[in-house]
Amino acid sequence: LLSFSCLGDCQLHTSCGIQKCTTDFVSFTSHLNAALEDFDLEFCKALRAYSVCTYRNSKVCRGNLVYHSAVLGISDLMTQRNCTKDGPTSSTNPEMTHDPCNYSGYTEARERHGGEKAPPPTYLFCGLFGDPHLRTFKDHFQTCKVEGAWPLIDNNYLSVQVTNVPVVPGSSATATKKITIIFKSYQDCTDQKVYQAMTDDLPAAFVDGTTSGGDGSTRSLHIVEKVSGKYIEMHARYIGTTVYIRQLGHYLTLAIRMPQELVMAYEESQDLQLCVNGCPSSERIDQSGHLPLPVMGKLLPWGAAAHPLSGYTLETATTKCHEKMLVKDTYFYSCVFDLLTTGDANFTAAAHSALQDVEALHPRKEHWHIFPRSGGSSVGRDSKVFVSLEFLCLIFVAYL
Repeated sequence: LLSFSCLGDCQLHTSCGIQKCTTDFVSFTSHLNAALEDFDLEFCKALRAYSVCTYRNSKVCRGNLVYHSAVLGISDLMTQRNCTKDGPTSSTNPEMTHDPCNYSGYTEARERHGGEKAPPPTYLFCGLFGDPHLRTFKDHFQTCKVEGAWPLIDNNYLSVQVTNVPVVPGSSATATKKITIIFKSYQDCTDQKVYQAMTDDLPAAFVDGTTSGGDGSTRSLHIVEKVSGKYIEMHARYIGTTVYIRQLGHYLTLAIRMPQELVMAYEESQDLQLCVNGCPSSERIDQSGHLPLPVMGKLLPWGAAAHPLSGYTLETATTKCHEKMLVKDTYFYSCVFDLLTTGDANFTAAAHSALQDVEALHPRKEHWHIFPRSGGSSVGRDSKVFVSLEFLCLIFVAYL
């Protein structure tokens, strides 16, 4: 290959810059993940930059086999990925640039400029579903009353507010009927965008009718409709944040993943955030993670069959929830609690979907399942402490 390249003017061929073109392409694409939604967009930008670089070297590289192989390879890859020849390209200096509208790209740029390898960003998860049950960013699991409008998140980048209404007459248990999300304006990535969902109105667009924020080609913020009127996702690439909203029955559920450093970017006046600090003690229904099973106002004799107004007994509710959830974790017990409280089987689907959202968004698999606690330590998945019929003899005054 070397002797072939030196036929004619060897000095001319040593100035061929194909190796630099290839090195830059590798730098552009080495951090990309094919599983992420913006992979094709970024890969096509890198391919166009690679193509531009080879074109600039076409004269000095005309006798270089590596050059001609690269040109053919670029053409094949652009066809495979449906890349257009015209469009944005990656920077010609990948070591000194970053995409300000890509949170992962921003953290990598900080690593390059700092000279030392920075730890990968830490992501946190928060979810709200059912009657309502809250999983905080600290992986604390709570069941709360929180009737009316409450802030789940309120930081420098994002605000999320939920509105909860009573689900059973005479009970303080509530469920979510309305969700309002404000993506705050950020550099050139997006102007402020407001999203609002209500029962039977789960739009696939922001309040202003748009489906994305900022430059449409970068897709730094956009909405994806998964199931019409029932399930949407919001992807805010510039802050590394993903939001899922579902409607199950008459109520809404929410799940969110966000980088820890952005979650903690708030002022003292913004400290009332259920996802960050949990529910106020006066709003808690559970007792340190334990959910007393409601029996709608009666002390039952030991061993008597419980027939709450919901129409479910402890046995039938347990069987119903076990159909969708095999692991007896807090999601399972929340399902049982909701069925005994409301009699609405849609809450079974809500608990199951909430667990699916955890598996999709929570960064640590070993923390997907949360189990009831006793005396400060974890209780196994078949904990008799939690599911004992003794709970049927309790009247939870705060709940009724």
